[in-house]
Amino acid sequence: MKNYLMPLAAMAAISVPASAAEIQIQASGPVVELSVNETVKARPDIATVSAGVTSEAMNAVDAMRLNAAEMDAVIKRIKALGIKADDIQTTGINLSPRYDYDRDSQKQIFRGYSASNRVSVILRKVSETGRVLDSLVAAGATDIGGPQFSIDNDTSAKAQARKSAMERARGQAMEYATWAGYTGVRLLEVSESIAGDAPMPMMRKANDIAVSAAPTPVEPGLVGTGVNLTVKYEMTR
Repeated sequence: MKNYLMPLAAMAAISVPASAAEIQIQASGPVVELSVNETVKARPDIATVSAGVTSEAMNAVDAMRLNAAEMDAVIKRIKALGIKADDIQTTGINLSPRYDYDRDSQKQIFRGYSASNRVSVILRKVSETGRVLDSLVAAGATDIGGPQFSIDNDTSAKAQARKSAMERARGQAMEYATWAGYTGVRLLEVSESIAGDAPMPMMRKANDIAVSAAPTPVEPGLVGTGVNLTVKYEMTR
């Protein structure tokens, strides 16, 4: 709890124009500052997955050429599923030599080159996530990642979170005011930061995934979207 007094110089300066960054909130009574987090759960309407291809060859050129051909097949399959080009993004291309350690000679033995290419894909039909992952593996993807679920337009959910956060903040401020012998509160300042609890994606090697007639089961559940508010109230009589 903080007590802010309005200096005479500050009162005189009120009539002078100032930018928003220069304006300082003044209060004559005690001030209570609260941090309030509010999260609203909603069904996700977007799933983000990733697919990659790793290719090996004895020289770098062959490894890159082979990888390009294999990744091209995966991207064509992605587009054939009706996914727009704007929702497909390359996230990494790598080329590195491969070595094995020979314990007898205690030396590294060159085994060729490994090339990899990875893309991130936004799926706007969450219910198709499992079938898409299976289709990417069938097209040649050697590892997949995700899904990470999110809400494309969370404006309404965030507005609900803001309303709940402000109501809770005022209620808490009134409690402090009552305990301190005051009868009301006056809002001085509000600042906001965004909150969310979408799960992090998981990566799995394609050969670790059991192949069955049924599509890979995917349960989107609910994801959280919300706000973190910092509010200041002046206690009033």
